[in-house]
Amino acid sequence: MPSPRALTAADADMAYAAAQKVVEIHRRLSGWLKPGMTLPEIDAFVAKQLVDLGCKSAFKDYRTGSHPPFPSHACLSVNDCVVHGTAGYYAIEGTFTPKPVVEGDLLKIDVGVRDKSGWIGDAAWTYVFGEPSPLVKKLTECGKEALRRGVKELRPGNTYLAFARAVQGYVEGECKFHLIRGLGGHGYGRSLHKPPYVSNTVPTYPGEWPDAHLPCRPGTLVAVEPMIAVGTGMTVQKVASGRRTEWPVFTKDGSMSVHYEHDVLITEHGPRVLTAELEELNDVIT
Repeated sequence: MPSPRALTAADADMAYAAAQKVVEIHRRLSGWLKPGMTLPEIDAFVAKQLVDLGCKSAFKDYRTGSHPPFPSHACLSVNDCVVHGTAGYYAIEGTFTPKPVVEGDLLKIDVGVRDKSGWIGDAAWTYVFGEPSPLVKKLTECGKEALRRGVKELRPGNTYLAFARAVQGYVEGECKFHLIRGLGGHGYGRSLHKPPYVSNTVPTYPGEWPDAHLPCRPGTLVAVEPMIAVGTGMTVQKVASGRRTEWPVFTKDGSMSVHYEHDVLITEHGPRVLTAELEELNDVIT
């Protein structure tokens, strides 16, 4: 597989600017979110911030495979919904009435922007509503530390396998939680998804993850994103006629999950985290 084209200094500046718009939207969300809000309200807030910052959602109307166009400005995923939650999926059972996010809930918000220069920013963070229980606190701390440990391995001289080893060794070896199978990070730039694919788990058979042994080349942009659940790494989606028809991905056993994602530029001196300020957010919403 050919190596991704290395970024120029000007490219890196524009990629950083786009990533910082993602950070700013999360910063505004962290100061605005309150228990009792619904996902449509939160998505509308994200849409307003995108306009204010002079950019567009990188997710709205995105298409892949058999899925319909993604209908929301952000991915909004509650509790057992790991990723790709839409603004309309979380409703009171048997109705189309939006269900509010309340104390005890975990909300993963994944924000993607495309700014006027055409560059993408893409990063997710998990917000805890109400004071976290001991289990939730352990889960969120595990997710953040797993991301930090993995990012440190994105340096010249390593392959992407080093990232997965660090993340999996910590999450499943030390924390005893489960990394979600079949989902991982990716290269990006002026498009939302491009090589390399960056798995959070090491391959279990030859050919499972072809990009595992690619070198971490300076000038490469990757969005890396551990997704972790309490009880299982297996997921389910709603399907019809054997085809995926809805976006949200859920843990198979209904257990709680978290999602943390950074934009990273690999440089000659190691990883440069373009969304580092996310770690300073107030992510406990009371």
